[in-house]
Amino acid sequence: MRLSTKGRYAVMAMADLARNGRDRAVSLAEIAARQEISLSYLEQLFARLRKGALVKSVRGPGGGYRLAREAQDTMIADIVLAVDEPIRATRCVGAGSPRGCMIKGERCITHHLWEDLGSEIHAYLASVSLEDVVENRTRQRRQPASAGLEAAA
Repeated sequence: MRLSTKGRYAVMAMADLARNGRDRAVSLAEIAARQEISLSYLEQLFARLRKGALVKSVRGPGGGYRLAREAQDTMIADIVLAVDEPIRATRCVGAGSPRGCMIKGERCITHHLWEDLGSEIHAYLASVSLEDVVENRTRQRRQPASAGLEAAA
């Protein structure tokens, strides 16, 4: 399972905006150049981010985009969902769909495993703010898998 390009690029662009737009509006051309993302693709993403109330546009000289709320109040899950990218690990169509991925409409034996994984990913992204990303605090949030085993011993 992987996060789509749309979701990854939206997060990259928003992190760039948070870092470089603290005291001014930032143009999409600047973000496109720094992050090596197509300008036309960014325009599509920012239309969705604006509709999702995560950014606001500034017109005129020195115009561009600003965050609609503070970076510490903007969660990564909100960004991903704003660009219409639900995080699903199952191959079944539609979240909460009673129909499964098997030919007869049944759920596969590992359905709940992947559904739970998708929920964990969403919960993690909902706990990480844009400020955490910009300040490189996401690594501090993780514990090595061996740390839990050592604590249990």
